Parts: sequence; C-alpha cells; structure tokens
Amino acid sequence: MTRPANRIGLSTSSVYPESSAHAFGYAAALGYDAVEVMVGMDALSQQTAAVRQLSDHHGVPVSAVHAPCLLFTQRVWGTEPWGKLERSAEMAAVVGAEVVVVHPPFRWQKDYARDFVTGIAALEESTGIAFAVENMYPWRASQRRGVEMYVPGRDPSEEPYANTTIDLSHAAIAADDPVAMARRLGPRLRHVHLTDGTGSARDEHLVPGRGTAGAAEFLRHLAAEGFGGEVVVEINTRRCSTPQERERDLRESLDFARRHLAVGTP
Repeated sequence: MTRPANRIGLSTSSVYPESSAHAFGYAAALGYDAVEVMVGMDALSQQTAAVRQLSDHHGVPVSAVHAPCLLFTQRVWGTEPWGKLERSAEMAAVVGAEVVVVHPPFRWQKDYARDFVTGIAALEESTGIAFAVENMYPWRASQRRGVEMYVPGRDPSEEPYANTTIDLSHAAIAADDPVAMARRLGPRLRHVHLTDGTGSARDEHLVPGRGTAGAAEFLRHLAAEGFGGEVVVEINTRRCSTPQERERDLRESLDFARRHLAVGTP
C-alpha cells in the first residue's frame, strides 16, 4: 500500500471513554490511515505488545505515540519524566511509529524544564525518533488573562526544537494564529492535531469546522506548503450518547481533513 502524502490518523483519545481497542476499530471501519496512541487513557495504551497486536489485527499502522505527560497521566509509567519519554520512544520503535508527541514541562517540574530543550535533542539523536513538542496555552478560569504554566514556554516556535506539533484547540485557547505559527516553524512542523475551539478557557477539542480556530484555512495552508507530516484527528466525543453518534463525529472529522488537504483514500 502506498502511503498517502499526508496520512490522516485518529487519536485514541478521540473515542474516550471507549478504549484504545475501540479506536483501532473505528479507524479501520471509517478508513483512517493510521492511529496515534495516547498513552494513559486505558491500560491497553500502556502495553506495547497490545498496541502492536491491535495495529496488526486491524491493519492500521501507528503514526505516533503521545507520551503520558498530561496532568492526569503524571503517574503513568512512573513519575520520572525522562523515563516516560524513553518508554514512549521504545513503544514507537516497536510499533513502527516515527513520532512521539510531548508537551513542554509544567512550571513546577523545574529540573526537567531546565534541560528540556537539550534533552529532547539528545533523545532524538539517541533513539532516531522525532519528539514533536506541542503548542500549549495559558491556564485561566475565565476569559481574563491566564497564567503561563509551561516552561520554557507554550509556543514551540520560540525554541530550537527540530520537530513540533500544532494543536488547533490549544491555539484557540491561547488566541494564537495557527497559520502564522506554522509559517514560523517551517519544516520543523512535523505533526498536527486536527481539532477546533472557540477561544473558550476550556480545552474544547471540537470537531474541526465547528469552532473558530480556522481549521479549514490551516489545512489549506499546509497543502499549499507541501506539508509532509502527520495529521491526526484529536477531538472530544465524551458527550456522544451512542457509538453511532461518536462514529458520525469521527467520520465528519475525517471527511473535513480529506476535503481541505485534498488527500484521497489510499
């Protein structure tokens, strides 16, 4: 099978509270090109052998592993942050993924944050895996000015990372222009979390096109620039009351991505 110019993947987090196993099933049934595994959403996501078996069973490759660096996954695979990234790279190598998605450190992770930029570069050199650092956002309880909670910063274009991720929901919260960020990053943009947001203080992760982040314009920009990285649908479907409703949102997101990237079914 020829790999599409831009594979459109499905994040396992997009089917929560259903499991990673269900995510592979949805991806295969709907025609997604790949899956991104969010480590920590369920027990299966932490088991490299189980992830590989799911990928083989459904015939859907793993495009990326999302390291367990969210606030609620702080104890998944232990509490030492570099150890988590090393295990993420090990999983990626076994399942055939070329990318590990990672968030910048929280401001209270002072030792980790101090060496983060050089440490990420060293991990890429030693593992051969791309660690794509994701854009984040200020924390705020309302529309008022937020508190910067990430070090060295929430905008990866301000640091010399070799590989980065743009998440459109995060950009919406931060009131960042994702196209301008993509231009600043240039070829260092390796990975995209396709979603949407309205500028709310909450990380909404809407179906692309249902918010105001400019998802269509962003995808068209990527297509015009010849973006060759991964595009992964990462939406929140927790409010879906049935599997059929969840499937509808996942299908709509895939159709949106294909339409604006002009990527055909492989």
